[in-house]
Parts: sequence; structure tokens; C-alpha cells
Amino acid sequence: MKTYPIGLVPGPVSVPKDIREVYAIDFGSADLEDDFFELYGKASDLLKNILSTKGDAVIMSGEGMLALWGALKSVVSPGKRVLAVSNGIFGEGIAQMARSLGCEVREVSFDYDSIPDPDVIRKEALAFRPFIITAVHCETPSGVLNPIKPIGQIAEEVGALFYVDFVSSACGTEVLVDDWHIDLGLLGSQKALSLPPDLAIITVSEKAWDAIAARNYEGYDALLPWRDGPGKKELPYTHNWHAVAALFKAADKLLREGLENVYKRHEDVKNYCLKRLKNMGLKVFAREERYSSPTVTAVCVPENWDWEGLDSSLRERGVVLGGSYGPLKGRLFRIGHMGSQADKELVGKALDVLQEILNN
Repeated sequence: MKTYPIGLVPGPVSVPKDIREVYAIDFGSADLEDDFFELYGKASDLLKNILSTKGDAVIMSGEGMLALWGALKSVVSPGKRVLAVSNGIFGEGIAQMARSLGCEVREVSFDYDSIPDPDVIRKEALAFRPFIITAVHCETPSGVLNPIKPIGQIAEEVGALFYVDFVSSACGTEVLVDDWHIDLGLLGSQKALSLPPDLAIITVSEKAWDAIAARNYEGYDALLPWRDGPGKKELPYTHNWHAVAALFKAADKLLREGLENVYKRHEDVKNYCLKRLKNMGLKVFAREERYSSPTVTAVCVPENWDWEGLDSSLRERGVVLGGSYGPLKGRLFRIGHMGSQADKELVGKALDVLQEILNN
């Protein structure tokens, strides 16, 4: 895929020039240099600040899915009960991941265009008594942002670990890891952090560390070596110094902008996007506007168009948006206004082109 002047794919997002420049620095060996471990600690501390946790923030080398798999495999074993809250493709995917690991999985499913009902979840959790409850904050394929705190309270009530995928929401909207009782919080570098897809980040509570130690899983994606490894300067593999340096810069930029300002910027761009789409007569997929994510908007492909044709017309004019996948493939297209792309002027240019195409 070539570079497009107006890029609004919902991840990987456009990487700003000052971040790209960090990758051009000729760093030394992450295995041997004290400077790397000092930087790792600083980057981890900034993430803890952004995600509002007193727990640990583990930074692993790999794409965001490494966080999802590594966290799950590090705590569950065959036969463990997993209650998977699902109203989208990623919620269903986590349930399937747990099944593949031999877990006893009960899926609590809701419509893709709606949000989970805590009363239904509580009833299932009390009856099933799971070892772990899983949920997704932002279902990127459908553009729905799910309330997480009520589910975390249920996990606390039943004594379950709470595992949350906030890959495409964190750093673009508020995530309060400790307040929401999140034991394993999952983040990728390529969304609102505006980095390439080369880091997997996991917040880990003390409760989760205890479960990780009991499981004692060994593998490339295992979390256990990261409990003491950074402090001992003994990591399980050669880390990506360039990416960690870029992460530090990106996290520092967010904090300098001010998290309230960052979240307002995303919310303002979302509202602008929704208003423009409504004026065009286009239907947003989320059943209610309040369900729409501040980081990505999913739109129903208009009548008399198919996504392939609309995508081609947009690209001819320098605009690239995202399609969707799974059951939503061909039915929706997505505008990724997260991170560096949470820019009203950029989104406005894309919507101008879209309107022009639809009016012709």
C-alpha cells in the first residue's frame, strides 16, 4: 500500500515525523546497556500515569495481539473457567482464544451495535463463577465503546481476574485501570500512541502477578519473566530499544498536551465526524450515538454503493479509510480518528472528499 495524503485507517495510524526520527538513532544493545533499562523504567512509569495504575506496565516487543495472547496464556490453563463478554469480533475472538487453550468458556453475547448489559453479565458470573472475565473496551471493527467499570465491579464481586482489551481506546479516551478493577490491561503501540506496530503493553495487578506465578507458563509471550526481569536487567529476549525510545517520546507528548486535552480533542473530532456524516444522510453503525468510540467511527456503506467501489473512488482522490471484517466485511467502513489522526482538519478533508463522491 502506498502512502495517501489523507490517511484515516483505524490503525496502524500515521506516525508523526518526530516519532519517526527516533527510529533513526543508532542505539546500542538493549541486552547490555544500563541506559536502556533506565529508559524502559521511565517509559513504563509514563504509561502507568496515563493508564492510572499503581501496578506494573510491561512493555514487550511485538504487535498488540502478543499482549492478548501473552496475558491469557500466562494465567489460564486447561479447564479454567472463562466468562467472555462479547458484543463484537474481538470479544468473540478472545473467547475463541480461551477455547483453543482448553478453557471452559461461557460467552455472554450482545448485539454488535449495542453495549453489554451489566445485569445479564452479573447473573452469568454468579452462576458460572469464572476464574477470569474478559472484555473489550473499544470494538474497533464496529466502532462501539463499551463501559468497563461495571464489568470490573462484577469481576471483583465474584473474585475473578479481569482482562480488558483497550488496544484501540487507551490514550484516546480515559482508561482508569485501578478504578475499573482491571488486572490485565492490553494495549498496542499502533493506535492512539501513534507508533508503528512493534510494542505490546500489558498492565499487571498484584492479583494477576500471583496468578501468573501459579501458572508458571513458559514461552516467548510469557509475562512471568517481566515481573523481575527489568529490575534485574535480565530480559527474555533482545528488546527493541528504538521502539521503547519512541514510546517514551509519544507518552511524554501526551502528558505534555494534558490528558484532559487529549481526550477532548478525540471527543471533539468524533462529534464533528458524526455531525458531518448525519448531514450527508449516512448511518453510523452504533445503535446510539453515545455508544460511538472517540477513536473510530464505523459507518454503514450507503445504498447503491459497495465498499470496494467506494474505497477505490476515495483512494483515487488521495483518501484511505478502513473497511471492516468478519460478519461486518463489506457492510461498514471506518474512519480512524485516533492519535495523530484525531485532527479535525484532516478528518474534514476526508469527509469533503466523501461528500463529493456521494453527490456525484
